Amino acid sequence: MIHALRPAFLAVTLIALGGCGPAKSLAADVFYDEVGLDASLVRADVAYLDDGLDKHRLDLFLPSPDSVRQRPWPVVLFVHGGGWVEGDRQLTFGGEDLYGNVGRYLAERGIGAAVTSYRLQPGATWREQRSDVAAALAFVQDTVAARGGDPARVVLMGHSAGAQLAAHVAFDASLRERAGAEPVCGLVSVSGAALDLTDAATWEAGARFGYYAERFSPTREEIAGPPPDPYAWQVEASPTSYVTPEAPPVRVIYADGEADYFRTQAEALARALGAAGVPYETEVMAAFNHEVGALYLSRADRPAGPAAVALARACP
Repeated sequence: MIHALRPAFLAVTLIALGGCGPAKSLAADVFYDEVGLDASLVRADVAYLDDGLDKHRLDLFLPSPDSVRQRPWPVVLFVHGGGWVEGDRQLTFGGEDLYGNVGRYLAERGIGAAVTSYRLQPGATWREQRSDVAAALAFVQDTVAARGGDPARVVLMGHSAGAQLAAHVAFDASLRERAGAEPVCGLVSVSGAALDLTDAATWEAGARFGYYAERFSPTREEIAGPPPDPYAWQVEASPTSYVTPEAPPVRVIYADGEADYFRTQAEALARALGAAGVPYETEVMAAFNHEVGALYLSRADRPAGPAAVALARACP
């Protein structure tokens, strides 16, 4: 029955993404499963850096007391997507609180959650963006114990560009050290992009090299490629370059209906993890496209949310 309805659902989503308000609301109603949480358990607009920038803020979702299985409770830090140039922790789609719902989903299951913003390109570089996420992690680890959480049991989770930034922080010890952050105990990468910018199969699958050159090359120009031998920035900007045997367990998830290069990037990450002996699992999410996958982040019948809960509960 799901497969029979798939073309109609996809049509609704495409119309919604074109900007029609009523269609956006309909798409949200079809794909999105809103989670409730008492407002007293939400701490919005918490600054993780004291510089007055709204992008240096996060929203905290504290678990309801009757949902907590482990004390102190584990925490998930979620990083939104948006192609490194757009998005925010408080993004709404069709009137629905897209990423805040991830926080509520986790909190309802006894997991603390922090949903963070970060500076966007072109006003910030990709290096500054990953530093922002590292700073958010350091803040959560420094402050969560006072609220009942466990700073040693934090899982990173991200979607699309957010998965790339979360992976950088999870794998790069020097990046964490500069921010004053400690290692995390897990990573959930959902439909990650630019996980391995040296992967030839990704360009063969249709990813546009110039798109990533604009975001990660020193000149920020759309240059031809890929070259026979990777540029230095391709290596440096790839989270796979930082994978070591000390990396935390990872859940690698991608959607079956999105562009094929998300699959090749998931496979590239899995290869790097496997080569280093890092525990990981790969799962394919039933979702009609990349955008619907974002709506599915907080659904119990799709793998992303449950993967974050499972990793958080399994933290040693």
